[in-house]
Amino acid sequence: MAIINQATKELQVKIVYYGPAMGGKTTNLVKVHENIQTAQEKGKLVSLATSSDRTLFFDFLPIEAVAIKGFKTKFQLYTVPGQVIYNTTRQLVLRGVDGIVFVADSQYEKMQENVESFSNLEDNLRTLKMNLADIPYVLQYNKRDLPTVAPAEYMEFLLNNRDVQVPSFTASASKCEGVFETLNMITRMLLHKFINESGRKSA
Repeated sequence: MAIINQATKELQVKIVYYGPAMGGKTTNLVKVHENIQTAQEKGKLVSLATSSDRTLFFDFLPIEAVAIKGFKTKFQLYTVPGQVIYNTTRQLVLRGVDGIVFVADSQYEKMQENVESFSNLEDNLRTLKMNLADIPYVLQYNKRDLPTVAPAEYMEFLLNNRDVQVPSFTASASKCEGVFETLNMITRMLLHKFINESGRKSA
């Protein structure tokens, strides 16, 4: 649920990177944080570390942030811990989510984990009385630079085989390939949604 800050004239939008353990969620956030040029426009990269996994968070206000009814949009980016034992943490991170980037591991041996993680995402949203069909999301097929990757078409069949298909991107997050294409798409989808909603409310 986007938060409107009247004092700072900001619309705060929460994007959560979800996916299996070691799939590249953290690498995506680190690369985005490293490559946002304006230090004064981005928050610190905060790590809530456990012994074997971590949740990352930072926010940023793009230089050319789109103003919706006079409000600039600040994006808050989160990762969830990939390991199943931290499922309660995943649910906490998903609270109030506006958009989701599902980061899948392209290696053949990770396909079952990808499918299980996607199903877990839907389950956790239902627990929070939310429905994935109502939330803008995109898919990222990461680690395309590795030798044992499944064809993107096969991953589409496993993860994007539904009535309404969502945008998907191949990526190698460690090389920063596909990282910003993925982020740009989810931010555009969210801005489009909020512009439409604000237009309906004022109609």
